[in-house]
Amino acid sequence: MKEDYYEILEISKSATAAEIKKAYRKKALQHHPDKNPGNHEAEAMFKKSAEAYEVLSDPNKRSRYDQFGHRAFEDGGGFGGGGMNMDDIFSQFGDIFGGAFGGGFGGGFGGGGRRTVKGSNLRIRVQLTLEEIANGVEKKIKVKRKKLAQGTTYKTCSTCNGQGQVTRIQNTILGRMQTSASCSACGGLGQIVDSKPENADAEGMLVTEETVSIKIPAGVVDGMQLKVSGKGNDAPGNGIAGDLLVAIEEKPHETLQREGDNLHYDLYISFSEAALGTSKDIETVTGKVRIKIDSGAQSGKILRLRNKGIPSINGYGTGDLLVHVNVWTPKSLSKEQREFFEKMSNDEHFQPKPEKEDKSFFEKVKDMFS
Repeated sequence: MKEDYYEILEISKSATAAEIKKAYRKKALQHHPDKNPGNHEAEAMFKKSAEAYEVLSDPNKRSRYDQFGHRAFEDGGGFGGGGMNMDDIFSQFGDIFGGAFGGGFGGGFGGGGRRTVKGSNLRIRVQLTLEEIANGVEKKIKVKRKKLAQGTTYKTCSTCNGQGQVTRIQNTILGRMQTSASCSACGGLGQIVDSKPENADAEGMLVTEETVSIKIPAGVVDGMQLKVSGKGNDAPGNGIAGDLLVAIEEKPHETLQREGDNLHYDLYISFSEAALGTSKDIETVTGKVRIKIDSGAQSGKILRLRNKGIPSINGYGTGDLLVHVNVWTPKSLSKEQREFFEKMSNDEHFQPKPEKEDKSFFEKVKDMFS
């Protein structure tokens, strides 16, 4: 089981953005590979801290994590809130530490100068039916993404000799000082395009259409964002491909209404069905089921069909289907029907006689959430 992100950074769940950043900085300095050469436990903690910070420092990711835990970023096949490599982590450090510490966090252990570029992320929206959300689904989506054109080659940058950074020595009143900066000629890659196909852009990229298979777990919610690693745009210089971010959009259902993991269904029955009892077919996300309505059913009665709702994204079981019984009152009557009801208006069997088991509306609502 993955460790809690708050416990990794040793902060409370109410920690502010500043407290999260401070805690991460402390952990990063404590477990940095340059300070702990050959210490695999320190390296593992270094990565865990970076993953925790990546989620908790993002308000949207933090909100999903607080609500769904690690399951918010998992589907068992490529999605992940983690999965960060060392280049991602060192790139993240540049924003937090301002390039200080061991010559800067450029892109590898020991603070090397050449940086590894990550391609830009792509974002798509996927619409799902309630049935697909309840059962999980695999979608094949056509995505236009930049890919490195076949035949593109690179050569070592002559300005920085492949180092990715340029070192300058200046004489100051304090003596000779050495400063380093990212190479402007290659952008810190240490290499530049040597040759490329005519139809490729300046970085040797081509826009291609690719069919991506996306496995979506059961129980996702509207607005949730999943990640398919490595299916964004390619990066120049044989860098790391970006990610494909998948936003979930839930399609409205004709007869079912979702409330968390529970579903609601409005069932309408006639006076005669309510008085005599009946059986009805109910639409669920796993197919139709037949339910029995006892004679004397009252409007407002709620029938609970357990485990006929939506599976929890956290793996905490499955919600229920709540069937709301509504007795339909005719809007027009024939002469014979009107005479019948006029005759029955004073009959004792037609007089309202609420019993103790006939709960009030507020009691029924309370039961729904118990």
